[in-house]
Amino acid sequence: MQNYSFPDERGFFGEHGGAYVSETLIPALQELAQAYREAKNDPAFWAAFRHDLKHYVGRPSPVYHAARLSEQLGGAQIWLKREDLNHTGAHKVNNTIGQALLAKRMGKKRVIAETGAGQHGVASATVAARFGMECHVYMGADDIQRQAPNVFRMKLLGANVVGVDSGSRTLKDAMNEAMREWVARVDDTFYIIGTAAGPAPYPEMVRDFQCVIGNEAKEQMLEAIGRQPDVAVACVGGGSNAIGLFFPYIDEKNVRLVGVEAGGKGVETDEHAAPISSNAPIGVLHGFRSYLMQDEHGQVVGTHSVSAGLDYPGIGPEHSHLADLGRVEYQAANDDAALEAFDLLCRYEGIIPALESSHALAWAVAEAPKMGKDQVILVNLSGRGDKDINTVAKLKGIEL
Repeated sequence: MQNYSFPDERGFFGEHGGAYVSETLIPALQELAQAYREAKNDPAFWAAFRHDLKHYVGRPSPVYHAARLSEQLGGAQIWLKREDLNHTGAHKVNNTIGQALLAKRMGKKRVIAETGAGQHGVASATVAARFGMECHVYMGADDIQRQAPNVFRMKLLGANVVGVDSGSRTLKDAMNEAMREWVARVDDTFYIIGTAAGPAPYPEMVRDFQCVIGNEAKEQMLEAIGRQPDVAVACVGGGSNAIGLFFPYIDEKNVRLVGVEAGGKGVETDEHAAPISSNAPIGVLHGFRSYLMQDEHGQVVGTHSVSAGLDYPGIGPEHSHLADLGRVEYQAANDDAALEAFDLLCRYEGIIPALESSHALAWAVAEAPKMGKDQVILVNLSGRGDKDINTVAKLKGIEL
């Protein structure tokens, strides 16, 4: 897909994206967009970003051949992009380093963030401590219960964790409250959005910071197997880990790209978080236009996923556009399939994956046996599963 150059000057990816916010936030977004345009053209900014990725985050993260799992499945070779080995345990820190450097450049002393699974909250608290900034993290009350280890990590790092009891008490509502907070404190506060969503320029900005994943993978796979994978697959909630892997591969026409949404208890039910796979209509949420789970009256409906980080009714606008173009396929993996993939990776590779990442792995587990042994699937293992131990134990009926 040559000449792919999105978003446009208004922040749209085709018919998705934009900035649907209150008038009070327009100046803040304009200030942010201008600051990012200047930073994007400043080699010193990217030098500082690369320095922290290498010396603080521990990049590059390796690619790893899951040989025993591949042999067990009896088909395509499964390789993992090991974002779980990053400092803080997930891909989220790539983006928070970039946004914290931008906040520092803009003279902001205070940062806020929303979080679902807690990984973005931990990554935001981490960089706030790194750069000496005040940090407040909004988190749904239900997610606070199922992600207790990450809540404690945020507090250890000096962040104030603000529980959100409204609505579904999950990621959507945490983002609502964070945006309300930003409106009230635009002068001294920088909002670190954790996914490739939100009003422009956030989707583009988050994508640019996360592209380190795909850029590294392209070099590493060429070195490891002499070519690129046949398929690159990643889980998709809002979609930052996925767009980080996919974007550098968009022009690689021989690489199939697959985004895996949270199928919950099945896309045919009301308990899932898979807007594209369930043919959800276009709507507006959290300042951007994209495919959105909603009822016949346009009201956002409740979602369900075993993974807190995918429990979101919308999807980043660039993903919606790539679905429209047919460049990326979006499918869904249900809770049971994700849990089975979680167990398989633990058992055969000694790696505990995040439940979010387990959705992408579930696709590979299902599809690898249908493919030849000379074919390669690259799975973005976006995070580690330490945070999910309590959830998995509870589902298995095990008392910790």
